[in-house]
Amino acid sequence: MAAEMKTLPIAVIGAGPIGLAAAAHLLERGLPVRVYEAGAVVGANLRDWGHVRIFSPWRHNIDRAAREILERHGWHEPPPDDLPTGDEICDLYLDPLARMPELAPAIETSARVIAIARRGLDKVTGRGREERPFEITVERSGGSRRRDLARAVIDASGTWNQPNPIGASGLPAEGEAEHADRIAYGMPDVLGRERATYAGRRTIVIGAGYSAANVLLDLVRLAAEVPGTESLWVVRGTNLARVYGGGDADQLPARGALGWQLREAVERGDIALAAGFAAMRVREAGGRLFLDGETAQGERSLGPVDRIVVATGQRPDLTMTRELRLELDPWLEGVEALGPLIDPNLHSCGTVPPHGHRELGHPEPGFYTVGVKSYGRAPTFLLLTGYEQVRSVAAALAGDMAAADHVQLTLPETGICEDNGYEADVCCGSAYEEVGVTASGCCGGPAPAEVEACCVADAIAKDEGKAGCGCGVAA
Repeated sequence: MAAEMKTLPIAVIGAGPIGLAAAAHLLERGLPVRVYEAGAVVGANLRDWGHVRIFSPWRHNIDRAAREILERHGWHEPPPDDLPTGDEICDLYLDPLARMPELAPAIETSARVIAIARRGLDKVTGRGREERPFEITVERSGGSRRRDLARAVIDASGTWNQPNPIGASGLPAEGEAEHADRIAYGMPDVLGRERATYAGRRTIVIGAGYSAANVLLDLVRLAAEVPGTESLWVVRGTNLARVYGGGDADQLPARGALGWQLREAVERGDIALAAGFAAMRVREAGGRLFLDGETAQGERSLGPVDRIVVATGQRPDLTMTRELRLELDPWLEGVEALGPLIDPNLHSCGTVPPHGHRELGHPEPGFYTVGVKSYGRAPTFLLLTGYEQVRSVAAALAGDMAAADHVQLTLPETGICEDNGYEADVCCGSAYEEVGVTASGCCGGPAPAEVEACCVADAIAKDEGKAGCGCGVAA
């Protein structure tokens, strides 16, 4: 069995930016790889929001190993400071990369992985798991199925196709399924192919992240062109500091601009705002929709509206890994080791300490969760994070543990921290000699091991006798 394992490929699930980067790093190290993409094309999830211009420039969106493959074949990198759309990332980067002779034979599209197990062993059986190959059930677009074997698996399948529902409880709201024909999830192309659906109509947008901000600002632009176009922004929380962002303090200027543009639109009255609203029910009356929910003052109904856009984030699909031994954060459902570092209940700084194969692995030997799926339900994932993740994992699979453990990650700060409902403040990013470390970055980075705190700023606050998390919080 051990000899057979060495001849098997490493399976990569998902042919988005992180999945293709994983393949590039594995090939760079001479390891055989097989990439499975559920969509008909590489980058299929990005194509779903291809009209959106992202806030990170090209220099942050291209993996090093992928770039080297492309440049060997005469590819020219787009201007490093330009901001691409999702479609441009596919057209100018992912599609050319997938056509390269190094990668093309390894990529299979319209191939959905529906289950992963250990060959001949169920989840309960413990002895000898690492000696058995992974057995991957692959479903083709026509419905046929087959089983492939792999020596290791890198799950870069993402979360985009698993949107969170309307219901504040995490379950679909009452009436959500019945009115699905008038509900969109994610970021519909309001100014493009779906313009007629939203022009001259009133739309509720639910969510407090960058996806909701993009949709709302598109609706404002549409309203300037088509009278009668209205938008109502619905958020569960009451502190909007996180979505409004750090403004000029944000190290990604376009991300900072997105927040203040949204804030200005709300203050001008271009966007109606319903904060502190927990959605419970979608119902129809007089041919239009109403959204019922709870507020601190009691039950409230919003409407009438013509459409609802749900931009409340995504969650990982865990069904394919049911027969594997995984360690997942109990509420984020990402990898367990990352949970305390990215929990939005504690952190909104937009940074995460460097992490690699050791944090991304599981009790199931040879299985890794990478990319946005490693964050589970947490937001604010950047491609830079995923590229460093797969570099480390590929090095570990190649047996180069020195390179695998030498993880370096510096992310552009959001310029804002918000913790546990306290007011937000601009991150200082300075040194913290008070607790015996030198740390840079929002919240100062992770707290020293001997201190029970969520970050350096919190450690300082607790040392000074302050209550609550000290990340940007006054005494």
